[in-house]
Amino acid sequence: MACSANEGAASEDRRITRSKQALREAFIELTEECGLDGFSASDLCARAGLNRGTLYNIFGDKDGLLRALEGDIMADLEALQAKMQTIGLKDVMRYRVSKRPMPFLVELFDCLREQGDFLHAVMGPKGDPSFGPRVRDALCTEIIQTILHERYRNNPEPFVQYYVAFYASAYLGVITRWVETGMRESSRDMALIAMKLFFIKPGDPIKL
Repeated sequence: MACSANEGAASEDRRITRSKQALREAFIELTEECGLDGFSASDLCARAGLNRGTLYNIFGDKDGLLRALEGDIMADLEALQAKMQTIGLKDVMRYRVSKRPMPFLVELFDCLREQGDFLHAVMGPKGDPSFGPRVRDALCTEIIQTILHERYRNNPEPFVQYYVAFYASAYLGVITRWVETGMRESSRDMALIAMKLFFIKPGDPIKL
């Protein structure tokens, strides 16, 4: 009996996994085609080849699916934040001098690449306008504060805060462009670009 119960549970888990994947793919396709507000839960289920009860049982509704998909990305980014907090300015400068990409930046772009199809849909003109700022606040701000000297990381002075906001928005722009253009550059190259952009000065050669 125990074996039968375990097999039944495993079969149910596989069914749910397949349903989640089908709904994810349908959500991305419809967002790209119609825009986030241009399709209904019924459209979503029809595209996924599932009944509405499956959507409601797993995610509640269309908005619940969006929250879950965005939440998966944010959870991955939060895990990277812990690694960023262990890095100091000396580490950053060591990689800069050696012209090697920082491992956590390579890992970041690898993580984003894995979710590239969803990011292209949700961060595009037909997607969720609130998601980009969430990525900026959770990730890009953390990157800038990692690169800053320790005495500035939590400095409340307005100029420091504007400095962080300026570069965090710029880094979001870098990520957005990479996503929009099909992620042609490797994660390693993007890590090098991200580091180079932070230290480049007016008049410096614009090359990697």
